[in-house]
Amino acid sequence: MMSSEHLACGWLQKLLVVLVKLCFAFAGPLRPLNGTGCTARGPASYILVFTGHWSPQAFPKQYPLFRPPAQWSKLIAVSHNQHFRLWEEGSSASSGVQSFAEVGVTVELMKAAKEARKKRTVGAMHRTAGIPNGIGHSSMEMLMVPRNPLLSLMVKIIPSPDWFVGLDSLNLCDGNRWKQEVTVDLQPYDAGTDSGFTFSSPNFPTSPPENITKITSQMPNHPANSFFYPRLKELPPIASIKITRQRRSLDRQASISNHILPNSISPQRFSATPLDCEVSLWSSWGLCLGPCSRGGVRHRTRYILLRPANAGSPCPELEEQAECVPHSCMKKRQ
Repeated sequence: MMSSEHLACGWLQKLLVVLVKLCFAFAGPLRPLNGTGCTARGPASYILVFTGHWSPQAFPKQYPLFRPPAQWSKLIAVSHNQHFRLWEEGSSASSGVQSFAEVGVTVELMKAAKEARKKRTVGAMHRTAGIPNGIGHSSMEMLMVPRNPLLSLMVKIIPSPDWFVGLDSLNLCDGNRWKQEVTVDLQPYDAGTDSGFTFSSPNFPTSPPENITKITSQMPNHPANSFFYPRLKELPPIASIKITRQRRSLDRQASISNHILPNSISPQRFSATPLDCEVSLWSSWGLCLGPCSRGGVRHRTRYILLRPANAGSPCPELEEQAECVPHSCMKKRQ
């Protein structure tokens, strides 16, 4: 008769065999813990260059020339994983995004990123200097790690109600390797917290706030909007981002973080955007001048709201006259 000790050992062996078989049956490829698909073995160093293409040739409508002139705020960038979002199209803006998009203040954005870094969902945070013109460059050096391979950034359009350009969760890791170079054209976004239509609109809070939306040549569909170009299918890029991996290690290369690049790097050239003339509605007809029945004329006028530019449609006639009709004549008193 077998002892209970031998029976227990045999039972444990059988259980172990079953568990091993189950492991092999359900085993699959190893997946990274960060959920982004990045299995790169080590970090990667990148240089990010932001280039503004905001020129009066590409965007002639209401182009800001003074108080303040067209310019870009400081750039805010965060490396992170899928558990963090700096901003997202179609979602409401956080208080930090609202503060940055409206007035360019970064305090709340940085505070939220620092809290997320404690949870290891955010890696590094970066800032560059602003650009004092619509056309220009700024750059920074980044170190990306497999745990946080996503990149998000924002730059405010100055002046504007709550408009910005940015990237949302761009993945710089492709499986087990880092991407060598990425270039992205940027379009303007509306944070949904201010209802201004033009670059220099006064503060007009949106109540209730709307979601973050992309601004296009057709939306918002209002002729007063500074980006409304009905002849265009899409807006030309107002800015672009170029991210290039560095071959040398970080300790051997000179850091250029928060550095405005010299103008030796020429901006990308885009065709001039045609701007059609816009005029007001006609005024009311004036009273008759001359005989009412024969030879008398009456006039009406309109004025120019927006002058044409870049071979846009010319302005139509601003004054019109027509023959008098009896109801526009003043009757003689008996």
